[in-house]
Amino acid sequence: MKAPKKIRLIAFDVDGTLTDGTLVMGPEGEAYKLFNAHDGLGLSLAHRMGYITGFITGRKSVLVENRAKELSCDFVLMGVKDKVEALEGLLQEYHLSWDEAAYMGDDLNDLPLFEKVGFSGCPADGMTENKKAASFISTCSGGRGAAREFIETILKAQHRWKEGVSSYDKGQEIRQ
Repeated sequence: MKAPKKIRLIAFDVDGTLTDGTLVMGPEGEAYKLFNAHDGLGLSLAHRMGYITGFITGRKSVLVENRAKELSCDFVLMGVKDKVEALEGLLQEYHLSWDEAAYMGDDLNDLPLFEKVGFSGCPADGMTENKKAASFISTCSGGRGAAREFIETILKAQHRWKEGVSSYDKGQEIRQ
């Protein structure tokens, strides 16, 4: 099993990972999504502590773009057909290796990244194949704290969790 000690970039799938996977279709065809505040706080904390954070998703959505902006994500890649190619481009841009990247996803199209990244994660309700391949399986379902638990696991493995918690004593605002 891979350990998260070298992680500097943390990426997430959206539907089924940062949301519960439900897509509510509006009259104009737009999909509404529900995001979890605990996941959001975790992402904001990771970004504030210097990790490169963001989303890689197959769908295009203004809601996802807005959520990424609200959480100060460094990247949001939407409409992605090849997630390995997308993350490889980010690693080149940030001068990082695969061992320095973590990725959490819930479904079959995320599996190719699990083999490449230094630390992979899957929500509790992810697909069986993802659970078998993941370095980490959350106790939480997608959109219900799985991303937060993934981030906490990385911070704790790097002995940075107390630093993150104590940053709240300084009165710094973090978006959820």
